[in-house]
Amino acid sequence: MDRFDVSPRRSFGQHFVADPNTVRRIARLSGAGPADNVLEIGAGLGSLTLALAETGAAVRAVEVDSGLAAALRAVLAEAGARRVDVLEGDAAKLEFDEVLRGGDRWMLVANLPYNIATPLVLDLLRDVEAIETMVVMVQREVGERLAAPPGSRVRGIPSVLVERRGTARVLGRVAASVFRPQPRVESVVVRIERRTDSDAPALQPEADARFELLVRTGFGQRRKMLRRSLAGIVGPEGFTAAGVDPSSRPESLTVHQWIGLATASV
Repeated sequence: MDRFDVSPRRSFGQHFVADPNTVRRIARLSGAGPADNVLEIGAGLGSLTLALAETGAAVRAVEVDSGLAAALRAVLAEAGARRVDVLEGDAAKLEFDEVLRGGDRWMLVANLPYNIATPLVLDLLRDVEAIETMVVMVQREVGERLAAPPGSRVRGIPSVLVERRGTARVLGRVAASVFRPQPRVESVVVRIERRTDSDAPALQPEADARFELLVRTGFGQRRKMLRRSLAGIVGPEGFTAAGVDPSSRPESLTVHQWIGLATASV
């Protein structure tokens, strides 16, 4: 940071990893190797990028901050890192068909900026089927919510939307002390595997929009029973058809039950 006269920008949610053991652990947990294509978002000064390059994988590193991107290129060149491309751009605005050109199957391995982690993961799961695996370091609260099973007190909208298209689990915690600047919270590493067509929960196209509406409405009033929070959207016959107890709270439902409610209420 001193050498390149750069500093983390709060507006980008930047926290740089300053511990080589941590980034090598993430690279190892990803399982990336010479046969893999890896997308990294929020590459920063290249700590994780270098660890991924050591695996032999082909890495496409995205960085929105032009000053950091220039420093990243210099760091990679000095390290002799091979099979690494650096792209400048905002992940929320990228055309991923272009970014991922040249590879059919990808994994995302990233220390995601805190301010974009949840929407980015959900958008990629929904829209970018070429990314089959995600191994991401995120704020502990965010990671636990992404992977929360039915019945968990931290289960929420992201939990259900992830479960709709993938399976998620927390692989381990990361101490705040490995970051610069040091955040006030712990982080976790989460692995998400995209479901294949054969094991993804079935949902008819006309019920797709209704599914997300129900999930967001139900969790928007999570202290209420579903018959109250979903009043006007799902009637008694809809709960019966879906096999869902109308006195249930939203966190208790499986993704299949949410799909049942969406199908019954179309």
